[in-house]
Amino acid sequence: MYLLFCFLVGGAGAYAQKKPPIKPDIEPRQAYRAELELETYSSDVQVQPLAEDSSVVVLVERDPRIAGKPEYFFQKFDHSLQPRAKVDIPVPRGYDFQRLCSEGTDVYAVFSGTDPGTLWVAAYDSRTGELGTGEFKTKRAREIHELKALDGNLFVTVVVDQHLTILLLNLHTAQFQFLPSVFEPLPTRFTFLADSVTKRAELILSESNGFKSRLQLKQLGDDGRLLRSEFVQAGSERGLLDAQLSPGDSAARLLAGTYTLRDSRYSQGLFASDLTAGVTPTGQRRSLRYYDFLNLKHFFDFMKPAKVARMRQRSERMRASDRQFRHHYQLLMHDMLPTPEGFVLVSEVYYPRYNNTGYGYGNWGMPYNYGLGGYNGFGYPSRYNNFYNARRGSEGFRTSHALICGFDRQGNLLWDNSFILKEIEHSQLQETVRIRPLPDEQRIAIAYLKDDEFHYKIVDRAATTPNDWQVTLQTTNPTDKTNDTSQEHLLEWYGSRFVAVGYQHVRPEKGPGRDVFFLNVLEF
Repeated sequence: MYLLFCFLVGGAGAYAQKKPPIKPDIEPRQAYRAELELETYSSDVQVQPLAEDSSVVVLVERDPRIAGKPEYFFQKFDHSLQPRAKVDIPVPRGYDFQRLCSEGTDVYAVFSGTDPGTLWVAAYDSRTGELGTGEFKTKRAREIHELKALDGNLFVTVVVDQHLTILLLNLHTAQFQFLPSVFEPLPTRFTFLADSVTKRAELILSESNGFKSRLQLKQLGDDGRLLRSEFVQAGSERGLLDAQLSPGDSAARLLAGTYTLRDSRYSQGLFASDLTAGVTPTGQRRSLRYYDFLNLKHFFDFMKPAKVARMRQRSERMRASDRQFRHHYQLLMHDMLPTPEGFVLVSEVYYPRYNNTGYGYGNWGMPYNYGLGGYNGFGYPSRYNNFYNARRGSEGFRTSHALICGFDRQGNLLWDNSFILKEIEHSQLQETVRIRPLPDEQRIAIAYLKDDEFHYKIVDRAATTPNDWQVTLQTTNPTDKTNDTSQEHLLEWYGSRFVAVGYQHVRPEKGPGRDVFFLNVLEF
């Protein structure tokens, strides 16, 4: 009997091993990799992908070997990650890097000095290799939270006297001004967009009295002039929390984001509004659509089906008694991606983490969902800014899954899908996933990095597809081994390309190991 049991188990195992593994019909190619000989403890690297000419620019800060001030330089890499000559940046002593941005093929870096309100700017023309620098003594600007470039001017989101405002740096005239049209008391939540096609900047502010929330949209010219200001608010007990605006110069002007039911801490679902449709005589938007999370096909894919079924049953019982089932989710929204049908909006569901879980509400097995987050202070670009104070500071953020929604140009929801993440935590609130359209212009690749692994999913509208494809980042030599990977990030590049970056220790099959900062191309 014992021998028979062993035989049956062994036979079943052999049968399972013979089953061919399922593979996606499209996988990422890793044709290019670049390495900079840098060590984590003595350097810092910022990476700026440039879709304009299919290149990447890095800004490197390297500590002096013995004494002196840090060394800074720009370096450009072409589409195959072949390097061009370094361009040294003569950063004055006492200045620290703050933010990096780009417009076209120009890259801008802002540094802050020891004197309060003093900023130093480096402007790098990556086509010619020319470098321009300048100092601005603003006296009043304190914290720098966002940097955007528009027609050669820099829009710097700063804090002045406990208010959020925009500092405009005119690099042509070497003059600056604080924009009087933007002066919002803290705490506040906002999204700032700069569109090089329309030569307009858009500021989306969330205003709340604790129960009711609305959005204010301010449109600025490339010279900082206020061109238009309007409010968008919901009727009944709904409030609008955060939003993104469709990019580009087209007839469509779509606003999409999250809405809440009385409690401005949590999202109940998504809304979408065609701003070109105008308002009614009573001031209500003619086009304002709401999509409760319960009405989405894939939002709750991260739950067990039985739990989702119980939740839906509870929602139906509450609806029968004229009550609404309320969610407790917080979403971090990405910029909209234009598609042939309209736009795609990606939102990440996140939860603040606390040591004392007694302060949080348990939510479907995902604890620590109380409060609102902080701002991403890392050198890589972030498009979301949140200065709304929680009752107590969080000690990190966990991202559970990403929601991907396709809208037409009028705000009608065409489809939704989701991407479940595996135990992703950050000390600060920041974007985790990245998306790129596939060559067929129908599907989308959504991905993130974790421990040298490129995790991805192929999204084909609302179709259910595998959620756990992954490939290991390759080294220059297939026999090399890597360990101690740190500060790894995934960035969107151009076409269907991503670029993965970070620090690694590489151990060759023979000879000494090396510490590097790597750039890996992953292309579908």
